[in-house]
Amino acid sequence: MQDPQPDFRPRPGQPEELAPGLRRILAPNPSPMTLRGTNSYLLGTRGLAVIDPGPDDPAHLDALLAALRPGQRITHILVTHAHIDHSPLARPLSEATGAPVLAFGDATAGRSEAMQALAESGMMGGGEGVDADFAPDEILADGAHVTGDGWTLDALHTPGHFGNHLAFAWDDALFCGDLVMGWASSLVSPPDGDLTDFMASLERLSAHPWRVLHSGHGAPVDAPAKRLAALRDHRLMRERQILAALDDGPTDATELMARIYTDIPPALRPAAARNVLAHLIDLHARGHASTPGTLTENAVFQRV
Repeated sequence: MQDPQPDFRPRPGQPEELAPGLRRILAPNPSPMTLRGTNSYLLGTRGLAVIDPGPDDPAHLDALLAALRPGQRITHILVTHAHIDHSPLARPLSEATGAPVLAFGDATAGRSEAMQALAESGMMGGGEGVDADFAPDEILADGAHVTGDGWTLDALHTPGHFGNHLAFAWDDALFCGDLVMGWASSLVSPPDGDLTDFMASLERLSAHPWRVLHSGHGAPVDAPAKRLAALRDHRLMRERQILAALDDGPTDATELMARIYTDIPPALRPAAARNVLAHLIDLHARGHASTPGTLTENAVFQRV
């Protein structure tokens, strides 16, 4: 598979200055789903906010603490969402620094009614790694302001990739977690991911003239409007492909994935199947597809 960002090669554990008062530290957890690893951000010059502390890795905890300069301390720990590559280190970092953990809620917070019903029916995620034990110290509602030592962040509830997903606006820059990445489209895996919410979150972000997006993985997105439009168009293209395939007869998400995703590595096929399932559930809700039984991972859908 071709490297999607060959020029993005930060060294894990080494702070890199992205702007005055903003540094990025890469966690040592590369994978097909995380690219080089998780980006943790340090914002501020004295009292610092850590955005997305990352996986529960003692080496990354040491790197975050070692990045503190004389006179600096961590005062806030903000989490975009409760996947295991973003949130588990929040509690050890809080214990080491005394800083509270702030997020939209626990791993089930922010689910739409439709996704909550699917979860209650027994539908499980696709193995993306939910931090089921995650619990913030402080809840951030949509629109909440977090003010620190010389910085202010505005919390935006941006579900889609995950129900409790937040983005954090810092003037005209946005820490967007896994909702938007420059190197790949985001995974949307029900019931934690919701394609209907994902498209709405893209539209919400598109209404603001962002200068740069700082993602959970990969390099900064320097042309936000273009990238947001490309992600929306990509999803609409997938929808057309799925509807065209359903015209050939009823089938399930796994079979549709095999027809549509013809050039991806085997390791990414389960995630691709979950993306297709998210589209099918969205099409079902909008009346464009139906299933004779209950909505499950293996449900057979047909075109309406």
